[in-house]
Amino acid sequence: MKNLRRVLVTLALMFIAISAMAQDVRWSHSLREEGGDRYTLVIEAKIAPEMHIYGVTPNSDCYPTTLTFTPSEGAKLEGAFKVVTPPYIVNGIEEFKDKAVFEQAIVGKSGSSVKVAIEYMACSDAGCGMPTEAEILCTIGAPTAGAEVVEATPSATDEDSSAIWSLVVEAILWGFAALLTPCVFPMVPMTVSFFTKGSGSPARGRLYASLYGLFIVLLYTLPIAALIIITRIFGGDTVTADIFNWIATHWLPNIIFFVIFMVFAASFFGAFEIVMPSKLVNKSDSLSDIGGIVGAFFMALTLVLVSFSCTGPIVGSVLIKSTSGEIWAPIITMFAFSVAFALPFTLFAFFPSLMKKLPKSGSWLNSVKVVLGFVEVALGFKFLSTADQVYHWGLLDREIYLAIWIVVFSLLGLYLLGKIRFAHDDEVKHIGVGRLALAIGVFTFVVYMIPGLWGAPLKALSGYLPPISTQDFVIEKYAPSQSATNNAKYSDVLHLPHGLQGFFDIEEAEAYAKQVNKPLFIDITGHGCVNCREMETRVWSDATVQQILRDEYVVVALYTDDKMSLPESEWVTTDDGKVLKTLGKKNSHYALKRFNVAAQPYYVLQGKDGEILGNPRGYDLSVDGFVKFLRDGVQEYKKSENK
Repeated sequence: MKNLRRVLVTLALMFIAISAMAQDVRWSHSLREEGGDRYTLVIEAKIAPEMHIYGVTPNSDCYPTTLTFTPSEGAKLEGAFKVVTPPYIVNGIEEFKDKAVFEQAIVGKSGSSVKVAIEYMACSDAGCGMPTEAEILCTIGAPTAGAEVVEATPSATDEDSSAIWSLVVEAILWGFAALLTPCVFPMVPMTVSFFTKGSGSPARGRLYASLYGLFIVLLYTLPIAALIIITRIFGGDTVTADIFNWIATHWLPNIIFFVIFMVFAASFFGAFEIVMPSKLVNKSDSLSDIGGIVGAFFMALTLVLVSFSCTGPIVGSVLIKSTSGEIWAPIITMFAFSVAFALPFTLFAFFPSLMKKLPKSGSWLNSVKVVLGFVEVALGFKFLSTADQVYHWGLLDREIYLAIWIVVFSLLGLYLLGKIRFAHDDEVKHIGVGRLALAIGVFTFVVYMIPGLWGAPLKALSGYLPPISTQDFVIEKYAPSQSATNNAKYSDVLHLPHGLQGFFDIEEAEAYAKQVNKPLFIDITGHGCVNCREMETRVWSDATVQQILRDEYVVVALYTDDKMSLPESEWVTTDDGKVLKTLGKKNSHYALKRFNVAAQPYYVLQGKDGEILGNPRGYDLSVDGFVKFLRDGVQEYKKSENK
């Protein structure tokens, strides 16, 4: 128990340290008049003792401090900003300690302003905090103030929060669904009885029941949290992102998960029973008899082990889906799942009278298990589809994938109507209202999917289906693009959605954009990116969006998970000497180095000489917002032409 307590305390301290480091740097600014309309904007960082931030010189071994100055109308910059405070040189790397001062010469009239976006990482000898953003708005003639500090990871955008919340909601629903499985549901009255009767007093029983719920959450969340924290400490964000990118996109884990889901589905259908080794379960169960905090912990461990055959596929599905987003998303989603899973046990222990309202165990639990089996079959093909898209095998085109789902859910509907029975099912002599309602919902879903065989967009399923470009027959025809050629590199295997024509190599796209004098629309995407498919189906499908992309931009899609091998002449060598030999790794390295982003989707509008036109955009299903984003980029491009 002492070891467990030490682990919990250590992890808590690590989280506190990481969050606190961002507050160890205070940014402020002042404006020095130089005569006439000329000023010097002074930016100062006050750094806490024993802390440092890195210099402005890029280095592969650290996260450099960057300052981006954006003047408003009526103001302009004169030259580049200057570093006033000499940095320390530690092992060849620039570091600022105690304070750092930067100056930028500007020309402007009263009322004009300059916005400064700052990115930095605060570190100590014990480790580094999260990359952090700060913003300064300096208005000529107005009082100066400190910077607004915003916590951020390299891949975080405001729009990403909606994607994370959708993952959290889905994880919570899965957590409650897991409670209804036959591995878990019968344990509710058993464990509640254990804590209410075997703890000496109701108050102590509620305390131990609360700890029981807490331990369930920790047993599900701590392993994934430990993996992420350890990889970030010893390898940084890049290593952690590479690990999860490998899990989410490499053919081996995807095929393994596909097979696991099929095996679990067969188990749910009654072909065999999957259980954890009895010796392990029995040992954990015997230790739970000790009582007290230790007993509560081993009761939680016993539940996790016993319920593995039902919760294993659910946990795997939650984790894999979340690994394609923000690095911390797996911890957040697993925490949400485990809280929803553990909550009923604690509530029933606090309010035992609620137990009377629970339905009794019976054949309905087996029906729930079979229904989950059909769902597992459908979800399992998502893993095979991801590997198929990333490696261009051509096994699961969109219509094949849809045909499988239509058959699976049709069989589920027949099962709910009692037309199909498995070995452990009782005969269905009549259909209840609830079962009939479920059957109607399932068959409605089947009817909804059928038009997809002829190219219907099926926006509600866009995140789960292969892109429509993989479908052989589509009724809808799209107008040809006016912004690109059909001979783009990699266009024999890669395609843009909705018949758009564009590029898949950044150098080729930049050259063409310069040739036709148009801004560049850069799409950081991935084959296994669920949110990317949703954006393409729900936002890119809009007629106005397509018109702007076709007529006003040169479009380039950079797939960060594509496994296509590159010829040796196109290999990329990173600053630390690592050679990148696939298209996905090359694009991923470019996105991280150029835009400091590791998640998808991420949209950047680029003008002449690499100028970024406005703020990049992430996952956001607002069509009007996306149209404004594109139009603002066109206006900014035209303004730069007139300068």
